[in-house]
Amino acid sequence: MTDTKPILNKPLSCWYVYIIRASDNSLYTGITTDIERRFKQHKEKKGARFFWARDPVEVVFTEEFNSRSDASKREAAIKKLSKVQKEALL
Repeated sequence: MTDTKPILNKPLSCWYVYIIRASDNSLYTGITTDIERRFKQHKEKKGARFFWARDPVEVVFTEEFNSRSDASKREAAIKKLSKVQKEALL
Protein backbone atom coordinates (compact mmCIF):
# COMPACT_ATOMS: atom_id res chain seq x y z
CA MET A 1 0.00 0.00 0.00
CA THR A 2 1.36 3.43 -0.91
CA ASP A 3 1.44 6.37 1.41
CA THR A 4 -1.16 8.96 0.34
CA LYS A 5 -0.45 11.70 2.86
CA PRO A 6 -1.00 15.20 1.54
CA ILE A 7 2.15 17.11 0.74
CA LEU A 8 2.65 19.79 3.36
CA ASN A 9 4.44 23.06 2.74
CA LYS A 10 4.03 22.70 -1.01
CA PRO A 11 4.60 26.18 -2.43
CA LEU A 12 1.59 27.77 -4.04
CA SER A 13 1.94 28.75 -7.64
CA CYS A 14 2.22 32.52 -7.94
CA TRP A 15 0.91 34.25 -11.02
CA TYR A 16 1.72 37.83 -11.89
CA VAL A 17 0.03 40.43 -14.00
CA TYR A 18 2.64 42.78 -15.40
CA ILE A 19 2.83 45.87 -17.55
CA ILE A 20 5.88 46.64 -19.68
CA ARG A 21 6.60 50.05 -21.15
CA ALA A 22 7.83 49.74 -24.73
CA SER A 23 10.30 51.87 -26.66
CA ASP A 24 7.45 53.84 -28.29
CA ASN A 25 5.96 54.56 -24.81
CA SER A 26 3.11 52.10 -25.36
CA LEU A 27 2.12 49.69 -22.59
CA TYR A 28 1.88 45.90 -22.83
CA THR A 29 -0.05 43.85 -20.26
CA GLY A 30 0.47 40.13 -19.70
CA ILE A 31 0.56 37.32 -17.13
CA THR A 32 3.34 34.95 -16.13
CA THR A 33 4.74 32.90 -13.29
CA ASP A 34 8.23 34.40 -13.78
CA ILE A 35 8.49 38.09 -14.65
CA GLU A 36 12.26 38.12 -15.28
CA ARG A 37 12.04 35.14 -17.65
CA ARG A 38 9.10 36.63 -19.51
CA PHE A 39 10.77 40.04 -19.88
CA LYS A 40 13.85 38.30 -21.32
CA GLN A 41 11.63 36.42 -23.79
CA HIS A 42 10.06 39.70 -24.89
CA LYS A 43 13.55 41.25 -25.36
CA GLU A 44 14.52 38.25 -27.51
CA LYS A 45 11.34 38.70 -29.64
CA LYS A 46 10.04 35.33 -28.47
CA GLY A 47 6.37 35.31 -27.70
CA ALA A 48 4.11 38.32 -28.01
CA ARG A 49 3.80 39.76 -31.51
CA PHE A 50 3.46 43.17 -29.84
CA PHE A 51 7.24 43.26 -29.34
CA TRP A 52 8.15 42.33 -32.90
CA ALA A 53 7.89 46.00 -33.90
CA ARG A 54 9.05 47.66 -30.66
CA ASP A 55 11.43 46.93 -27.83
CA PRO A 56 10.47 46.33 -24.20
CA VAL A 57 12.09 48.96 -21.97
CA GLU A 58 11.06 48.14 -18.40
CA VAL A 59 8.49 46.40 -16.24
CA VAL A 60 6.50 49.26 -14.73
CA PHE A 61 3.75 47.39 -12.86
CA THR A 62 3.20 44.01 -11.20
CA GLU A 63 0.46 42.37 -9.15
CA GLU A 64 0.63 38.91 -7.59
CA PHE A 65 -2.18 36.31 -7.61
CA ASN A 66 -2.59 32.80 -6.23
CA SER A 67 -4.25 31.42 -9.36
CA ARG A 68 -3.98 31.74 -13.11
CA SER A 69 -7.70 32.38 -13.26
CA ASP A 70 -7.50 35.43 -10.98
CA ALA A 71 -4.48 36.76 -12.85
CA SER A 72 -6.24 36.32 -16.20
CA LYS A 73 -9.32 38.17 -14.98
CA ARG A 74 -7.19 41.08 -13.77
CA GLU A 75 -5.22 41.10 -17.04
CA ALA A 76 -8.47 41.32 -19.01
CA ALA A 77 -9.70 44.18 -16.81
CA ILE A 78 -6.45 46.12 -17.27
CA LYS A 79 -6.48 45.57 -21.04
CA LYS A 80 -9.91 47.23 -21.17
CA LEU A 81 -8.52 50.41 -19.58
CA SER A 82 -7.57 53.40 -21.68
CA LYS A 83 -3.91 54.46 -21.87
CA VAL A 84 -4.69 57.35 -19.48
CA GLN A 85 -6.27 54.95 -16.98
CA LYS A 86 -3.30 52.56 -17.25
CA GLU A 87 -0.88 55.43 -16.63
CA ALA A 88 -2.90 56.37 -13.53
CA LEU A 89 -2.68 52.75 -12.33
CA LEU A 90 1.10 52.88 -12.56
